[in-house]
Amino acid sequence: MSESEHTKLKSVLAGCPELDALTGHVHAFGKMLTQLQGDQLPRWIKAVRADDLPTLHTFVNGVERDLAAVTAGLTLPWSSGIVEGHVNRIKMIKRQMYGRASFSLLRKRVLLA
Repeated sequence: MSESEHTKLKSVLAGCPELDALTGHVHAFGKMLTQLQGDQLPRWIKAVRADDLPTLHTFVNGVERDLAAVTAGLTLPWSSGIVEGHVNRIKMIKRQMYGRASFSLLRKRVLLA
């Protein structure tokens, strides 16, 4: 961000403590995500629960439903992102055919794409 944008952001965050807290939690989660610091997830959840941010509490409830998987995803270096991208691409090709073609045509389109 430019210096003027940073100054504007500081003034907005100073006027709204909830938005300031939300920004801090989002930055902390982003840091965990990019630096693979899943061991900090329970501390982050506790900090989010301490603030009155209902929408972020909803997100935390979803994370807690499968805490082990989220912790592994935030800790381990492996990712299924590439596989998910290929699955998404194949589904898009299949949708383009509107279900009118056979599996053999889908196979040919996927291999030639």
